[in-house]
Amino acid sequence: MSQLGKMLVVAGLLLAAVGAVLIIAGKLNIPLGKLPGDITYQKKNLTVFAPFGTMLVVSLILTLILNIFSRWK
Repeated sequence: MSQLGKMLVVAGLLLAAVGAVLIIAGKLNIPLGKLPGDITYQKKNLTVFAPFGTMLVVSLILTLILNIFSRWK
């Protein structure tokens, strides 16, 4: 049971860190969600948002960070 508790604490800290990064990105006017390749489709009562450009940028950044950490260990 203690392992589950530790995993939940780590997951909570990770979510809090992601939230903090998103808040900082909003204050610094970083256009996450408004990049070329992000698709927004609006109809009368329907809005569909597919952030393909943002997903690509975030994926590249995370790949670089994880590769640096894996080489460091």
